[in-house]
This record gives sequence, structure tokens and C-alpha cells, in this order.
Amino acid sequence: MIYNPNAGTLRRHPRRLSEAESELRAAGHSVTLHPTSGPGDATGIARKLVDSGAGLILAAGGDGTINEVLNGMVGSATPLAILPFGTANVLAMETGTGGNPVAAARALGSLEPVRIGVGCLTASGGSQPRHFLLMAGAGLDAHIVAHLDLDLKKKLGKGAYWIAGFSSLTRRLEELEVVTAEQGRLRCSFALASRVRNYGGDLEIALGASLLSNTIELMLFEGASPLRYLKYFAGVLARRASRLTGVHVIRSTGFELHPVNGHPVHIQLDGESCGTLPARVGLVRDAVTLMVPPAYLAKERVRWTT
Repeated sequence: MIYNPNAGTLRRHPRRLSEAESELRAAGHSVTLHPTSGPGDATGIARKLVDSGAGLILAAGGDGTINEVLNGMVGSATPLAILPFGTANVLAMETGTGGNPVAAARALGSLEPVRIGVGCLTASGGSQPRHFLLMAGAGLDAHIVAHLDLDLKKKLGKGAYWIAGFSSLTRRLEELEVVTAEQGRLRCSFALASRVRNYGGDLEIALGASLLSNTIELMLFEGASPLRYLKYFAGVLARRASRLTGVHVIRSTGFELHPVNGHPVHIQLDGESCGTLPARVGLVRDAVTLMVPPAYLAKERVRWTT
């Protein structure tokens, strides 16, 4: 179990870690705890555990911790399961795991393995590719993540994101250009490349996305004026965003993102800031084995048979 001591739920309810561990041991599992010491630490820990022949790696934290663990496991046969200790817990909400880490530990034996693809982002400057399980965002949402008040996040949790989001709508938005084989060049102020429908734990934006799909659902929102996002937000709430003028939905396996007008454009991966554009995003098939509830797997297999 790789756990983040600073994860939202774990910080507020530290006893839940030992309670989850007790559930696992009661079910007959041999558990070794590996706390992270800082950003990026979980990736190295996961890589070492894969090399040592771990039978299962549990990522106990938020979506950022899960992302780091994933980046140490891509291409391996070691299964990955999650215990939701984070602020938003997008993956847990998406798969129906729920937000209670103790209950998730208790249900571990009922989970089923599925081999899935993951997104891969390669930024400029020759940096190492970064993989993502959930989504990559460029523009508006990544700007919010990059400028989030971390002290406020500790106090308010997801509320800090809402405050930062509405504050961002008082300024003119940076734009970017997205280049796809499917629709050529398109300009927008928010690009969301998603493998899941859930966004932030509360909303669903990319309604055609699935972890079982062999494509990335790319949603582009046009316009530098923040006022347009009032309409977009209403469309998301009504589950009709894809039908709005100024919104493009593309299913793709690879595309490029470039800044325009010389303004830096931020990127976020699975809710964590990840530098600025330009970048390329692609899909790595057959990348990792994820343990999921059988009800989720049955539902998604109906939607995605290829």
C-alpha cells in the first residue's frame, strides 16, 4: 500500500488508514505500508515494488497520488487497486468504488481485473512522457490548478476549486490551438482530453469517455471571453454541453496542443499541474491492469465491446 500522508481524507481522519489495513489483513492479505515523502515519490516506490514482484499495489490517496503510482507501473503486469483518501476521488466515483476507503478495502476481494489503456503526454523541452489514467486539461482548468491556494484547499477541499474557478472567470482567457487528424486545427480556451466521464467528483463532462475505450474523448470549448463559460457550465449541468455552439467533441488517439498569441498555457494531469504547452497527447493501449467493481466492468463492457 502506497499512501500519501497529506491526502485530504487521511489528514482529517488518520485512523482510517489503520482501519483499512485491518480490513485487508482480516481478509488474509499480507500488507506492507509505504508512505510518500513528497511529490513524485510514489512513482519511484511503485517502480521498485513492481521490480520486486509485488502481487498487488494499492494506491491510497487522491487522484494525484494514483497518477504517480500509475507512472511507476505502466507496462507491468502488476495489478493496481485504489483506496480513496483524496479530495475529489474522481477514479473512485467513476468506477463506483465510492468515497469510503475502509469500505473499499473491505470490498477488495470482490474486484475484477481489467487491462486498460492510459493517456500519455509529452511536453516540450525533451521532458519524460507523463501518463494519465483520468484526464489531461489545458487552458482554463489547468490555470485554476496551477494557481490554486493550497492552504485554502486544505481547509475547504473541493470548495477551493470552485472559488478559484469563479475567480478565473473575471479575466480574459488564454487560448490554444489543438491539431487533430480528425478535424484539423481548432482554437479553444479549454481542452479536456478525458478517459472518464466524471470531472472533479461532482460533474460529468466527457459523456462518451470510458476507461475501456481505445480512444481519448477530446472536448474543446471555444472563446477567450469568460462569459461564454456561463453557457458552457449550464450545458454541462444539463448534460447537453456537446450540443452547444462553440463546443467540439472528438474521439482521437493522438493530437497536439500549442499556445497562441505568445501567452503561456498551463497543463494539468489527473488534477495536478504539469507545466505549460506545447505538448502532444496520445493513447498507450494495454498499459495497466486496474482492479474495478464488477458492476462497473459489466456496464462498461456493454458500452465498449471493442
